[in-house]
Amino acid sequence: MRAVRGGISDERGSSPVEFVLVGTLLTVLTLAVLQLALAVYVRNVVHDAAVEGAYHAALADTGLEEGADRTRLAITRAVGADYAGDVAVGTTQEFGHTVVEIRVRTTLPVIGLLGIPYGLEVEAHAPMESLGEE
Repeated sequence: MRAVRGGISDERGSSPVEFVLVGTLLTVLTLAVLQLALAVYVRNVVHDAAVEGAYHAALADTGLEEGADRTRLAITRAVGADYAGDVAVGTTQEFGHTVVEIRVRTTLPVIGLLGIPYGLEVEAHAPMESLGEE
C-alpha cells in the first residue's frame, strides 16, 4: 500500500513532460504570430503596389495598362510572380471626376507563402490627370 501511495505522489519525470508541453505551445504561438505578420506584409505590399500602379496609370502621358504593368512588377519584386497574376485596371466616376481603379486579387498566405487562392483582394484609386482645361 505504501508503494502505491509513494508512486502517486512521486513527481520525478514531470519536469521534462511540462517542458515539452509548454515548449510546444510557445513554439506554435510564435509560428502563428510570424504567419500573421507575413500575411499582413503581403497585404501591405500588394496594396502599395496597387496604389503605385493607379497613380502611374492616372498620369496624363501614360496608359492604363502601364499602371497594371507597374503593379505587377512591384508585386513580383517584393513577394513573387505568383502573387501578381490577377491585376485588373479600369476607370470609374467618383464625385464627378474620372478615377483610375486597380484591383488585385491574390493568394492569402496561410502556411508560409502557401495559402488560399484569391483570398486577398485590394483596390486602389487615383484621380485621372488631364492636360486640358476642364
